[in-house]
Amino acid sequence: MRALLSLSKLARRLPTSLPATRTVPPLLLRHLHSDPTPPFQAPPPFVSRIIESEETPIPSADSEHAQPEPDPVLDEFLTRLVTALRPTLAAAFPTHARPVLDEMLRLIAEAVLNRLPGADPAPGTVDLSDDLWATVWEVSASVRDAMRRDQVRADLRDYLHSDDVKEMTRFAVDAGIRGSMLRELRFKWAREKLEEVEFYRGLDVMRAQADAAAAPAALPPPPARLSALPQRKGEVKFSMYGLDLSDPKWAEVAERAAEAEAHFVPQEAKPVEGKAKKAEEKLLAVEPRKGDPLPAMEEWKEEHLPKRVDWMALLDRVKARNVELYLKVAEILLAEESFDATIRDYSKLIDLHSKANHVEDAEKLLGKMREKGIASDILTNMTLVHMYSKAGNLEQAKQAFECIQKEGLQPDNKLFTSMISACINTGQLKEAEDLVKKMDSLSIKPSREIYMDVMRAYAERGLADGVGKMKNAMTYAGLPPTLECFTLLIEVYGQTGQSDKAMGMFEQLKMNGHEPDDRCLAGMLTAHMKNNQLDQALQLLLSLEKEGIKPGAKTNLVLLDWLSMLQLVQEAEQLVQKIKKAGEEPIEMHVCLAGMYAKSHQEEKARRSLKVLEEKKKLLKAAHFERITGDLVKGGFLEDANKYFKMMKSRGFAPSEQLEGEITAKVRRRSAD
Repeated sequence: MRALLSLSKLARRLPTSLPATRTVPPLLLRHLHSDPTPPFQAPPPFVSRIIESEETPIPSADSEHAQPEPDPVLDEFLTRLVTALRPTLAAAFPTHARPVLDEMLRLIAEAVLNRLPGADPAPGTVDLSDDLWATVWEVSASVRDAMRRDQVRADLRDYLHSDDVKEMTRFAVDAGIRGSMLRELRFKWAREKLEEVEFYRGLDVMRAQADAAAAPAALPPPPARLSALPQRKGEVKFSMYGLDLSDPKWAEVAERAAEAEAHFVPQEAKPVEGKAKKAEEKLLAVEPRKGDPLPAMEEWKEEHLPKRVDWMALLDRVKARNVELYLKVAEILLAEESFDATIRDYSKLIDLHSKANHVEDAEKLLGKMREKGIASDILTNMTLVHMYSKAGNLEQAKQAFECIQKEGLQPDNKLFTSMISACINTGQLKEAEDLVKKMDSLSIKPSREIYMDVMRAYAERGLADGVGKMKNAMTYAGLPPTLECFTLLIEVYGQTGQSDKAMGMFEQLKMNGHEPDDRCLAGMLTAHMKNNQLDQALQLLLSLEKEGIKPGAKTNLVLLDWLSMLQLVQEAEQLVQKIKKAGEEPIEMHVCLAGMYAKSHQEEKARRSLKVLEEKKKLLKAAHFERITGDLVKGGFLEDANKYFKMMKSRGFAPSEQLEGEITAKVRRRSAD
């Protein structure tokens, strides 16, 4: 609407009647779209670039002002533009006569022509407002799109009759294609042909542009040479982002920044060349267990003049070649001034020695570190805790553990696990249990394996109360007891002869959904054997057999032990055959048989079992020696008993006072006889 109002203001400049109007400039001298001639006197005719009319005379060749050659595309564009704008003007100005509208369209057309590239503005051209130009450009865009569509249709019509399309059409007709499908195929082939032509046409345009860009341009004139330097007055002022960087304080800032950068920006090692390279090869060829790397290191130092970064690069190369040599070279470098050893260098070496179980070497490095006045940090103490715990040195592990707590650092799960393992290895089960409780109080959830380790340690020593407490603690921690938990308690109760508690735990095991295994059943039989409850044991085995649970190797060994002590030789031999059919022949079987045959005075069978035991003497434990020696003494095999007694002592096992008294008394009595 604003564009039309602007055009209305333009129309007010026009006279009300065409006869009284001014002479029109010689650009458009005819009517638009061949409209009828108005009843007034028309201006002198001339050739129009908007649209041609029958009334337009052809200019003579000898005229003084020859008209330019017509442009068909431009004429068509202006014709369509005027045609598209006429309804809008007629609707906006219904009271204006057609000649007035024609004059308004003529002024718009002149303005559009003057805006075209390369056009020279006419002297009497009217300036249009911005709103009117927006309307004109909008209509011009629609006209341009319509002309493009018409051009594409025209090109498609041309390519429909090309030789290639005709040939493909004949082939399609021969193949039996008719009707609408054939028509669609023709248009498709014509469109493809058009796209191919446009593609190659675009390549030609790009080639022409490239040739024009590659044309040699005129060389710019050389810069003028200065004959003298200008005179500078005052100090140099240099500012950046509003800061006066010529101030001396920025020089101090740059120095401090360079010093700070030297601490965290890694330096690069110098390349090793010449004699230093040969010295390094000598160093790498040193045998760490026999040779001394110090002479090669001194030679390398004299030739290379290294700093710390150079020593570190050398250590990396030595470590890649030989770890033992690396440990030896790194230990020597701790005393080198140019290396400038820190606590991290000591802690790395201590960690490597601890992982290799070289406790003495690690302690030696620790002593050197303390001699230089370097206190152990948290990482070093953590390494010491793991090392001493692994070596079984509980006191040293405690000291390192306390140092970590004094630093205010809360130990993690790994540290607690190492300390608990050290307590278990040294037999300090109460301290291990306290550490587990401390973990729980620090909101560090102990793993199931930690609970099980403490329970196994209590079970090995026959402490049923400790096993029970750890089982309850594990249950309170949200970890349901496993089959091994119940089995450990049953075994402890069995070793101490508490058959009632063992049976109660056995029933609790079944109530928790666990199926008793061979180890659990052996523990139950051990409890009945300690109390000589053979009837209850047989009843238990029969009830389990009905449930489909058969005794395994461990249960059969407990039965064999029981039968051998009762001197039920035939039943024991039947059980031995059953054990052998299972494909197993454990050493405990021969321990029971040797004692049984010795007490029953079956010397041949006894010596057969003793021969097997002598061949496997490395597998015998203290309890085995105690059992064999005692049974041989009771059976009268004093020489064999004395032999196994001495063998027991040579293995480092301490015999019981009762067994030692019996052997001594028998030997003295025999010597007296």
